[in-house]
Amino acid sequence: MERIVLASQSPRRKQLLEWAEVPFDVIVRPTDESYPPGLDISEVPVHIARGKAQLVREELSHDRLVLAADTIVVLGDRIIGKPVDRDDAIRILSDLSGQQHKVITGVVMIKGSQEVAFSDTTAVDFHELTADQIAFYVDKYKPYDKAGAYAIQEWIGVVGIRTIKGDFYNVMGLPVSRVVQTLESWS
Repeated sequence: MERIVLASQSPRRKQLLEWAEVPFDVIVRPTDESYPPGLDISEVPVHIARGKAQLVREELSHDRLVLAADTIVVLGDRIIGKPVDRDDAIRILSDLSGQQHKVITGVVMIKGSQEVAFSDTTAVDFHELTADQIAFYVDKYKPYDKAGAYAIQEWIGVVGIRTIKGDFYNVMGLPVSRVVQTLESWS
């Protein structure tokens, strides 16, 4: 498989590509993560990922494949971003407690004039979490860089998640099997 460029600084995305044995370099550029009002929720992470990919793509030769992704958490019809502080993380996790939410990752791959874009959705059900469990998790794991204020592969995922429907790795930040299938079909 050819060496790709990952337009993400997410340690989880790096780890997933390493596990899949996809060779990659990381190049990240600051990206505006806003989106047009009225954009369908499932298109929001694709829109943001496209912006990330295009900024990096502008700096490279046309034969390099750029992969970018963005993950959002959706509760009802509300997008839940990354928490700004401890209180926000506790509020977010309290909102998710006992509820089902969706994790949507948008993926964009660009090589030359070709683009492949898709999103993957996983439904996640949390058990009811106590205030002590939530505070313990936030204080120990400091999930401030994570959409929805949690990482499924950490303590809260082990004890707090009742069920998931869909790709587990999508919740970590990249539907890696679908990415690998797309990369292999592109080669």
